[in-house]
Amino acid sequence: MRPRTHPGLAMTHEMLETEEAVTLDPPGAARASVIWLHGLGADGYDFVPIVPELRLPAALAIRFVFPHAAVRPVTVNGGYRMRAWYDITALTPAGRDDAAGLDESVARVGALVAAERERGIPAARIVLAGFSQGGAVALHAGLAASEPLAGIAGLSTYLPRAAALAARAAPSSRAVPVLLCHGESDPVVALPMGVAAREALLAGGHPVEWHTYPMAHEVSAREIVDVSRWLAARLG
Repeated sequence: MRPRTHPGLAMTHEMLETEEAVTLDPPGAARASVIWLHGLGADGYDFVPIVPELRLPAALAIRFVFPHAAVRPVTVNGGYRMRAWYDITALTPAGRDDAAGLDESVARVGALVAAERERGIPAARIVLAGFSQGGAVALHAGLAASEPLAGIAGLSTYLPRAAALAARAAPSSRAVPVLLCHGESDPVVALPMGVAAREALLAGGHPVEWHTYPMAHEVSAREIVDVSRWLAARLG
């Protein structure tokens, strides 16, 4: 592990890099953690620049962990090997139903949560967040956690294997706040897929805060403001 500076993180976080993840440590002892999962084909560096844009109070002392997904063949991209949390055979709900790959990534995220707890961060001060495919993993991992987390945020995401999640979600997870944000003109994860995720979670008794934005499969400035406010409320 080696520290590195980043122009937007100067004086706020130290960036530590390993083959598994990029970690941003606050000055002094961390009091909370956010584990943030990237989307298909990206890597952990993808959301590092968002940290200074969140403008969260330094007093929150949040550690950000941005893991890299494993490199694997992705069917929808002609079998090309890329970082992916699980395989996708088609850009449809059924085509994203890779049970083995999803379970493997959920277990890995569970290990990341356990590692943060071993470092002294209680489950109630850990947030799971993810974009697109990463958001799907965050939802599954967060709601199946043995102890309730501070919250789960899914950006431009969906909920594969909703029935399986309903069966294995921990009863205590029903109180975990969920934030879902989606682009109204998303061509990759169509808005109805986000709506379906929201409805499935609400049907399971999970509290969901829902926002849409005039954007495609991306992150907007307005969305960053909403995510920042939500994080501050969960970890403040």
